[in-house]
Amino acid sequence: MADDQDHGINNPFQAFDPDENRPKQGFKAVPFRLIAPNLVTLMALCAGLTGIRMAIDGRFETALVSIAAAAFLDGIDGRVARMLKGQSRFGAELDSLTDFVNFGVAPALILHVWILHAFQSIGWIGSLLFAIAMVLRLARFNVALDDKNQPAWKKNFFVGVPAPAGALCVLAPIYLELSGLPHSDLAAPIVLVYTLFIAMLVVSTVPSYSGKTVGLRIPRANVLPLILGVVAFVAILFSYPWMTMTVLVLIYLASIPFARRAWYRHDRQMPEDNPITDGMVADADDMDDDDD
Repeated sequence: MADDQDHGINNPFQAFDPDENRPKQGFKAVPFRLIAPNLVTLMALCAGLTGIRMAIDGRFETALVSIAAAAFLDGIDGRVARMLKGQSRFGAELDSLTDFVNFGVAPALILHVWILHAFQSIGWIGSLLFAIAMVLRLARFNVALDDKNQPAWKKNFFVGVPAPAGALCVLAPIYLELSGLPHSDLAAPIVLVYTLFIAMLVVSTVPSYSGKTVGLRIPRANVLPLILGVVAFVAILFSYPWMTMTVLVLIYLASIPFARRAWYRHDRQMPEDNPITDGMVADADDMDDDDD
């Protein structure tokens, strides 16, 4: 007994095991197919954190590129997991934490450093509310991770604005300034109201298009025009990046009322698939996390 007590005194930092009775498992080799999607997720995290640093240094253009890169990487990590059959619960949790940093914390800090600091405490509260809205959305998804009865409407709709889209939308005022829009004394209050508006959309139950069923099967006659259109879009994006991003944000926000009407028609046909009553939805990134 004394030996046990001495052992406890000499080793105050015992490894915590919530289930000491379970069989002990040694270290096992982890297949690379399980690691690869998480590496993509960590690359996205690096991009998001770099965006924060660039904003602090006053390099807002680079900061926005970093957030866009984080959104792109977040969009492919789940696809990499499916392709390699490397889905894991660890990957889903890692992706959710990364999304909060990239699409909640980073945009909030970028906006605060850019202009919301002019409102001092009120501006900071606006940044906080956006970040909180994002973490609430991600927490709502995590609760539904184990739900195997996913309704059919999830193929076509999200509830509210998904995390990456919310981050890219809330940064639209900076796109406008980088496009050459003159700075105005009214910019700060307008940006504050706009930030709160996007925060409300993020946690709302307003349906928005998911785009997951678009282009699953493309008629042969449309392949070449589609390729030409994609090339033209990329050329315009690289030539006029910030104006193009502004137009994309406006189109996306304008599509929300149409998504609401489309969902309403779908709901009348299939009332059991009601996202408002279910209260759970996956983000564009989170739907991939389900397979991460």
